[in-house]
Amino acid sequence: MTTSTIVSLRLGAAAAAATLLLAGCGLAETAAVAATEAETAAQQVKEGKKLEEKVQQDIDAANQAAADVRAKAEAENQ
Repeated sequence: MTTSTIVSLRLGAAAAAATLLLAGCGLAETAAVAATEAETAAQQVKEGKKLEEKVQQDIDAANQAAADVRAKAEAENQ
């Protein structure tokens, strides 16, 4: 091999190494962002489930109140 070929190979290897390092940094950043987004989504799911339970309890309470009113009205009509 000639000197220029060796220099070209070394420069190519250095460029490839730099590219891999920079790509790795981007990957790490992307993974961190994805993890943060996943954590946020999980928290939103928990909050959604809590809200769903509260709404269901409110519906159940309203249904019970309506049943109580009907029962009272029927008792008064007899």
